[in-house]
Amino acid sequence: MARLATVGTDSRPHLVPVSFVLLGDVVYHAVDEKPKRHRQLRRLENIRATGHACLLVDEYDEDWSRLWWVRLDGHGWLVEDQAEEAAARAALADKYPQYVRRPPAGPVVAVRVTHWSAWSAADGAE
Repeated sequence: MARLATVGTDSRPHLVPVSFVLLGDVVYHAVDEKPKRHRQLRRLENIRATGHACLLVDEYDEDWSRLWWVRLDGHGWLVEDQAEEAAARAALADKYPQYVRRPPAGPVVAVRVTHWSAWSAADGAE
């Protein structure tokens, strides 16, 4: 599971689950067609306003020895370059077969990773 966190100019955090792909040191996410209350998505407004973004990817299991998480902090933007957008959409479709049949048609968000942090329960196992 992955969650994209952004923050607005009012300093309020906003967190949403997302599908993503990592290409080099940039994480990409495209807004898909799942039902949304409106088209003015807060994550997009926040990225335009502040550029601050964080992606948290984690695994939960009833067996706590299998728990782990990775956090990617960085600078986000809405992709406007057509070649970059096409590459991101193609990489998302390669990772998620659902996007082959129904590609996400919304804006593409990019986050250049400036800091990585991670934890794994296995790291402390004997």
